[in-house]
Amino acid sequence: MMIDWGRIRELRSEIGADGFDEVVSLFLDEADQAIARLSIGRGAAALAADLHFLKGAALNLGFTKLSVLCQEGERRAGLGTTDIDLDAVRSVYVECRAAFEAGASQAFAA
Repeated sequence: MMIDWGRIRELRSEIGADGFDEVVSLFLDEADQAIARLSIGRGAAALAADLHFLKGAALNLGFTKLSVLCQEGERRAGLGTTDIDLDAVRSVYVECRAAFEAGASQAFAA
C-alpha cells in the first residue's frame, strides 16, 4: 500500500483541516530537505538519523510505502552500512507525494 488514507483521514479529524494543512506543509518541506541530504558520503549515522526522521513523519502522514523503505534503510544504517538504495527512497518519496497530492481532495470529499 502506497498511502494509508485511513490514517490521513484520522489525523485530519484529530487536528482539524487547518492544522492538518499546516502539518502537511511542514512535513513536505522537512521531508524535501531530508531527501536532499540523503547521501552515503555523510556516513551511516547521518543516514540513520535522516531515515529515522523520514520513517516517523511518513508513518504519521500515512506514507506507508516510504515508511517501510526508510525503516529497512535505518536498520541497515544502524548496523553501520551505507549500502542502502537511496535512489529507491527518493523515488518512493516522489511517488507517495504525488499520490497524496492527487488523492487528497477525494479523500476528504463528503
